Amino acid sequence: MTMEKKLQGRVALITGASKGLGKAMALALAGAGAKLALVSRNQELLNAVAKEAQAAGGEAKVFVADVAREDQVARVEREVTAAYGGVQILINNAGINVRKTITEFTLDEWNSVIDTNLTSVFLLCRAFVPHMKGHGYGRILNMTSIMSWVSLPGRAAYSSSKTALLGLTRALALELAADGITVNGISPGPFATEMNTALMQNPEVNQQFLSKIPLGRWGKVEEIGQLALYLCSDDAGFITGTDILIDGGWCAQ
Repeated sequence: MTMEKKLQGRVALITGASKGLGKAMALALAGAGAKLALVSRNQELLNAVAKEAQAAGGEAKVFVADVAREDQVARVEREVTAAYGGVQILINNAGINVRKTITEFTLDEWNSVIDTNLTSVFLLCRAFVPHMKGHGYGRILNMTSIMSWVSLPGRAAYSSSKTALLGLTRALALELAADGITVNGISPGPFATEMNTALMQNPEVNQQFLSKIPLGRWGKVEEIGQLALYLCSDDAGFITGTDILIDGGWCAQ
């Protein structure tokens, strides 16, 4: 079987799929023959990604939801089950970042970061793990971050959420190993996404970031897509409970 169609017949649910890394992973999996359940809060952007995914050779359906809300995750589970019958791949990519010093944070801001980056993963895993059991195959990818390994000033909530997500990844990997379900993290360094556009457009800040990246450039979203594709394939069946840094060497320093 060629790499292009290694996910033929698999159903993959991707959160935060409307742009950035989520979109890149969606298109990579679509090219490998996966059927996609694309989830985010923005229907218009999701529809555009679905069209691109279909053009890449995959089937794609759109589900609009705030994955930090229990009732909306339950609704998505019902809708995806009705559309596809089940899910074999879950990519937890939805995330937000609030950059403030700890004394400037409101509790609502703190909770919004934790709920979106961490609690949503719990809700989605609880909803979709039952779909994966009993088949000898399942893939859960959690988008952690280099901020789960190192940090920067102003990232208290983000770093906390991503470090906790790394712990959840390890625990869930052990919990699901007997079912043949692998659970891994992907820790991106600085990538050229919409979330980082403001940083990249500020020459001084952009240079500060580049000076910390040994490879001397921002990551390309397609590189995340190919890594996700590999981890979802049968070739990666012996990789679980770990986190893969894709950071241009940032954390090696």
